Amino acid sequence: MSTEPKTDEGPAPSKASDVPSTPPAADDTPTNHDNNGNNNTRKTRLRTLLSKAAAFGRVEVRGITPIPVKERTVTRTVNVFTLWWSMNTNILGITFGLLAPVYGLALRDASLVILFFTLLTTILPAYLATWGPRIGMRQMLQARYSFGRYLVSVPVLLNLATLMGFCVIMAVVGGLCLSSVPEDAGALSVTVGIVVIAVVTVGISFCGFTVLHVYERYAWIPATVALIVAVGTGGGELRKQVVYDEVERPPPTAAAVLSFGMIVASYMVPWACLSSDFTTYLRPDTSSTKIFTYTYLGLALPTILLMTLGAAIGNAIPNVPAWQAAYDRTLVGGVLAAMLAPAGGFGKFLVVILSFSLLGNMAATSYSITLNLQLLLPWLVKVPRYLFSIVFAAVVIPVAIKAAGEFFENLENFVALIGYWSSAFLAIVLVEHFVFRGGDCAAYEFDAWNDAKRLPWGVAALAAGVLSFGLVVPSMAQVWWTGPIAETTGDIGFELAFAVSGVLYVPLRWVERRWTGR
Repeated sequence: MSTEPKTDEGPAPSKASDVPSTPPAADDTPTNHDNNGNNNTRKTRLRTLLSKAAAFGRVEVRGITPIPVKERTVTRTVNVFTLWWSMNTNILGITFGLLAPVYGLALRDASLVILFFTLLTTILPAYLATWGPRIGMRQMLQARYSFGRYLVSVPVLLNLATLMGFCVIMAVVGGLCLSSVPEDAGALSVTVGIVVIAVVTVGISFCGFTVLHVYERYAWIPATVALIVAVGTGGGELRKQVVYDEVERPPPTAAAVLSFGMIVASYMVPWACLSSDFTTYLRPDTSSTKIFTYTYLGLALPTILLMTLGAAIGNAIPNVPAWQAAYDRTLVGGVLAAMLAPAGGFGKFLVVILSFSLLGNMAATSYSITLNLQLLLPWLVKVPRYLFSIVFAAVVIPVAIKAAGEFFENLENFVALIGYWSSAFLAIVLVEHFVFRGGDCAAYEFDAWNDAKRLPWGVAALAAGVLSFGLVVPSMAQVWWTGPIAETTGDIGFELAFAVSGVLYVPLRWVERRWTGR
């Protein structure tokens, strides 16, 4: 019987033979024979287990290497929608929406900012997702055709920092939710909650594409039910919105609107740096319109709804003493527990569901992390993708435990930075595609992906990105730095990073092509 999965369920995974079935030869270093034999036995058992899992289609062995046309067989395009919908139907959007009052934005103003910036910035990840089936490469592997085989390590490193940062945020939020469930404060520590969330995430991302898509197909359902109940039980208190006095607290300035808009953009734009990771197994003739539409709706709809809910909660907290007390104890987890308190024990169960709603996002993000780690250094492509899941947990857990202490301050500082580099990176990739490759996915030489002599040098791409920050830095408005331009306009660093890097890349890439011929 064939071990290949059906084309409507997931991709054809790499064959079990791709997993080494025998341990490496022992070196010449003298060792204790018994210990060496035991170690080899354990290694053999592990490899055998992984081989069986791969053959059964439950562990994706293939890593960053391109997907041949014959293996791009998935026809169930709606999986794209369920993946993105499930990844974003969680309490992370609520957490970002809670930042609206920090910028002095009432619910109405915050809702408009969330709506506009989400609708605008979702275009980037939705469009880049359409490249996956046609090029057959993960997003950051495609970037080698702009940044070269070696210099691509710079945006890969930045992308890893971004993805790891988001996973740290989600681990903290999930840990806070779990710790808010017991009535006795401290009965379940945030640290334990973080470890639980991270370990379960590793299990899903370890398996890879097929298991990830199956999980995402259903994970959104309990999360949606829990969120609806939370709004229903806490709806009466949500009406108690803060009234902004026009004398003591004047209407929001353009600077405040743009700065909060930057927060929204920083939530959405980084998705574009991994969006084709989840579409590479689709058939090459899959409708680009369908992929774009499913990605756009799956990203935008839950983000707008949940960020707006977060803004409503944030502006109601000062007027609801029980919510304020719960927020002071365990932040977003405490508020959600307070909202669900009228539901009694069932409400506590739903808080647990909400904490685990983050798994869909974390698992997909950590899946992309395992792929990016293979690209960081050329020789890392030889390391099996699934082993990097362990590295992910080893990094995220201690950092999340440390970040939980000053969560919202750390969140603000982190989110403020990620939009700048990703905006510059995406502009360069798009200019390369439209200006120098004629918007044709066939212009990417499939078999040149690992050949430095056939790929661009990458100097033009890196120079355009770095030089753009000459205008980005004066246009940044952060807690620790406000540039002279931003003092007047608010934070427009995201917009300038995109525009300036794209403009600079055209002449620099032209010179590079003339000089190198590639």
